[in-house]
Amino acid sequence: MPADAPRKSYRQGTLGPDELDDDPLRQLERWLRQAADAAMPEPNAMSLATVDDGGRVSSRMVLLKGVVDGGLEFYSNYESRKGRDLQAHPQAAACFWWDLLERQVRVEGRVARLPEAVSDAYFAGRPRGSQIGAWASLQSQGLPDRETFEARVADYERQFKDQDVPRPPHWGGYLMVADRVEFWYAAKFRLHERVCWRREGGTWTHGLLYP
Repeated sequence: MPADAPRKSYRQGTLGPDELDDDPLRQLERWLRQAADAAMPEPNAMSLATVDDGGRVSSRMVLLKGVVDGGLEFYSNYESRKGRDLQAHPQAAACFWWDLLERQVRVEGRVARLPEAVSDAYFAGRPRGSQIGAWASLQSQGLPDRETFEARVADYERQFKDQDVPRPPHWGGYLMVADRVEFWYAAKFRLHERVCWRREGGTWTHGLLYP
């Protein structure tokens, strides 16, 4: 960014005590609903960061599918880069950013695969084209050309013609059980407000952080 580039002027104030829920995941659900009400194009989009067994960090955008059982639910190919990372190091961090609301939420926690029955139920509700794609895509592997991928899609369309598409064994859900959640709320002059929740056992505690 050029040194003379304009800086964004934030409009918001600080969070009042009545605006924070006693449970940070309920608070996250509230902000997700408000982001949807504000007509954000993908209010449930989050940057998901993982680390491999060599300590190399990578991140990508994924879609949150639910806040359940104390954590964040999302789905992926188990053999993708993120899947391999989570197999080697089952910890992750997620970040939501809603520019229209001038808010950010960061979540950290341990990740585990969801039960197969849960993944089966979710997969059954996906569009058929997405179901076929889950079989055809060797996610994160090298692809010589687009035609190769399209040929794999066509092969699986023929294989599953006139029948329901079953969930591939290499595809399913994850749950990131949150143990740290931070809410960032924009304020004027970069005097932002940060509220950090930490969970020890079954108890959440929270406090402010310097911006």
